Order: sequence, then structure tokens, then C-alpha cells
Amino acid sequence: MTNVTTHKPPMWFLVISIIALIWNLLGVFAYIGQAMMSDEVLKQLPEADQEMYANLPSWYIGAFAIAVFAGTIGSLLLVIRKKWAFHVLLISLIAALAQMYYLVFVLKMANAMTPMIIIVGMALVWLANHATKKGWLS
Repeated sequence: MTNVTTHKPPMWFLVISIIALIWNLLGVFAYIGQAMMSDEVLKQLPEADQEMYANLPSWYIGAFAIAVFAGTIGSLLLVIRKKWAFHVLLISLIAALAQMYYLVFVLKMANAMTPMIIIVGMALVWLANHATKKGWLS
């Protein structure tokens, strides 16, 4: 049995963790919306978007799912102050990097959200690491 000492984190840590959880839940909803898109909704999109959605590789869809679900779980782990948050958020970041690579360099579809997703992912990995070092997570 290990003897781990944890310290109570400052209030801002909990606030940021809850905001991160909400951010990642929005990603889950975006993934579910894309994954469950009906043919009727798909047909209402511009033809170029229809073709793009029809031709997304399965690894991209998997990376999207891993990024948002791992991000949500990792953020929840931050809220409940568990060290596993770092590893789960790192997995989320790696999946998001793969996903954004495809969007930017293959589909050439970068927008303002692309760097924002990467920056938030990196910040959450840093926060989890920082919180672990400070003894806020057990």
C-alpha cells in the first residue's frame, strides 16, 4: 500500500475542471450528432459536405470518438481528483492531434476551432500533470 498525501486544490482548479468537462461533453454531442446523422439530414448539406462525410476514413471517426470520450472521462477524473486524468487526457490529446492532422492537411478544412481544440487539449494535459505534482490528485 502506498502512502500518498493529497492536498486540497484551489477553487479555480475545480472551476476549470468543470468547464473542461462541459467542453468535452460538447465534443461528445458533436461526435454523436455526426455519427447518428440521418440520410435526410445528410442530403440537406451541400454536396461537397455530403461527399466529405461519406468518405471519412474509419480511423478518423475512431480518433474523433477517442478524443472526445477520453477527454470527457479525463475531465471527470480531474473533477473527482484522480491521477489517471493525466494519462486519459494525454490519450485524448493524441487522438485529437490525429483528427486535426487529417482535417488540416488532408481535407484542408482548418477553422478557428482547430487550434483551439489542440490548445485546450494541451492545457488539460498540463493541468493534470501540474495537479499531480502539487498533490491535488490521488
